[in-house]
Amino acid sequence: MTHLDCLYISLADQQLYGFADGKLRCRLPVSTALNGAGERNGSGCTPRGRHQVRARIGGDLPLGAVLRGRRWTGEVWSAELHERFPGRDWILSRILWLSGCEIGRNRLGDVDTFRRYIYLHGTPDCEPMGVPLSHGCIRMRNADLARLFEQVPLHCPVHIEEHARPEWAGAELAQGFI
Repeated sequence: MTHLDCLYISLADQQLYGFADGKLRCRLPVSTALNGAGERNGSGCTPRGRHQVRARIGGDLPLGAVLRGRRWTGEVWSAELHERFPGRDWILSRILWLSGCEIGRNRLGDVDTFRRYIYLHGTPDCEPMGVPLSHGCIRMRNADLARLFEQVPLHCPVHIEEHARPEWAGAELAQGFI
């Protein structure tokens, strides 16, 4: 199986682009922050810049597993569970916990991505993708995240940028993403 070398997340495109050996291997829809781009603690924004995957959580959990405080609650998301907890920010299936790599921009002090608990995580399938609606994290479809999780190693670089990537949005994907 090919491991991805790096990920790019375009806030403008609301897409995640995965590369291995310099080739585009995957393009997946995401949902980033409703509040837009920003690094400050408490902003509810998605942080920009260079990051890395600092922790991988939930690899053996079922799809839809409900995580709170990075631990499985024992629950699996369902429409009935969703109705019982309206307004909950659902973190499902897996977590790729990000850490900033740029001191003063997204690392340390009041701009620390890791201490802000910024993740790539699953979300209920009833939530739209391609629309900024999160509280700062990068939300993904559970099935997409599970596939991605298997191919993203610890410390994988993750670049979060504001601008669109039309050259990747329409490009043909190279083989290698399962």
